[in-house]
Amino acid sequence: MSEGAKPAQDERDPRLGGVEERVRHASVSGEPIAVAEMVRLVEDRRCGALVTFDGLVRDHDEGRGVERLAYEAHPSAGDVMMEVVRTIGERYPDVLVAASHRHGALEVGDSALVAAVAAPHRARAFDACADLVDEVKARVPIWKDQYFSDGSHEWVAAIG
Repeated sequence: MSEGAKPAQDERDPRLGGVEERVRHASVSGEPIAVAEMVRLVEDRRCGALVTFDGLVRDHDEGRGVERLAYEAHPSAGDVMMEVVRTIGERYPDVLVAASHRHGALEVGDSALVAAVAAPHRARAFDACADLVDEVKARVPIWKDQYFSDGSHEWVAAIG
């Protein structure tokens, strides 16, 4: 298989439905988000693999201590998030997908981006989840203001 090629859907697996049925959740919210909620949204007996991503606020960045951060979302961020999740659903017709990105004030250890992907087979679930996270980071217009332990702060584009 060439680099970047995606393995084909196994025709023997049961169909999971159209993209509208398989895109289970997409949001940008000021409310806390949790892996367990995304898992609940994509759990399905037809799927033998469920992959999650929990993007946490870490306590450092490029050698500097991070105390906290604040995410700012463009008013279109929720719509773009839906487009991204739908794109993954179209690209991978054998997965169920859910994702949410938080905005507002977050502390070290808080979840900033949570995603869950279920598929009949593990390779597809891993590939689709990685692709989803990369697409969110590349396309959803969200920026973060990092507050460092030395008292300074810095705006960083969360996209690109």
